[in-house]
Amino acid sequence: MTIRHRSRVAIAIAAVGALAAAPAGASPYSDINAAAAASPVTVHHVRGNVSMLDGSGGEITVLSGPAGLLMVDAGIAVSQPKIQAALRSIRRGKLRYVVNTHWHWDHTDGNGWVRRAGATVIASRRAYARLTQTNRIMEWEHTFTPVPKGALPNEILAGDKTMRFAGETLRIRHYRAGHTDGDVSVYFVNANVLATGDTFWNGVYPFIDYVTGGSIDGAIRAANANLAMSNARTLFVPGHGPVGNRTDLTQWRDMLVAIRSRVSALKAQGKSIDQVVAAHPTAAFDAQWGGGVISGALFTRLVYRGV
Repeated sequence: MTIRHRSRVAIAIAAVGALAAAPAGASPYSDINAAAAASPVTVHHVRGNVSMLDGSGGEITVLSGPAGLLMVDAGIAVSQPKIQAALRSIRRGKLRYVVNTHWHWDHTDGNGWVRRAGATVIASRRAYARLTQTNRIMEWEHTFTPVPKGALPNEILAGDKTMRFAGETLRIRHYRAGHTDGDVSVYFVNANVLATGDTFWNGVYPFIDYVTGGSIDGAIRAANANLAMSNARTLFVPGHGPVGNRTDLTQWRDMLVAIRSRVSALKAQGKSIDQVVAAHPTAAFDAQWGGGVISGALFTRLVYRGV
């Protein structure tokens, strides 16, 4: 059974519950790491030879075949034994490639162990650069420092890339700055599955990283790019949340557009960020989208910064 058969409500409650059950840490960053340490990693078949691993920060897409295994994103390092067990349950074989959709730790923290396992880690030039920098992300109350050389991607994309692996054709494409300034997608042509990274959070409000080039307008632009790359039968593995279809992605894009419009109008009236939050411009959307780690109030603050 694919993750599509799990309700969005259950996913949202599970995400919040995992954080609530985690030992109190010094920051949301440490709480998310603790949640990953406590959570199982679950395999969900998507289509063809493509599966999704859920439970280690961002969602991980897996392509399997006689040539071995390829992952899109590497999750949080503390999940290594559980991810390896999940991979063995899909197919026993060598992990050969990992594509990082962007630099955030919940998608790249596992780069060190996958490289030690012999995998080639592919990333955009901007994502690679961010992993070599010090970046303070206020909302996570954490300062990210340069990762060790052995945990850096070792194939840097010069542009978009098409590759053949395990009987599939993969198209790796760059976005313009959206969630960050180094996002890429991975489209599995035969399976008609698009791994979007954090340019799509299915059923929950997204985080937007303004520190490293993201914006609400960029997030909307990336959502439109995902729609343009897809068709009526495409399945989407998001950065967070259940596997979605074109209707899910369209609803998510429309939510971004509507909240941006409401926040922009309030800001244009001269209202401060606290006044706009108090006006609750996400009220009509919170029941559907507000059950994840990004609350309506935090999302309002993120949008306000970009309009």
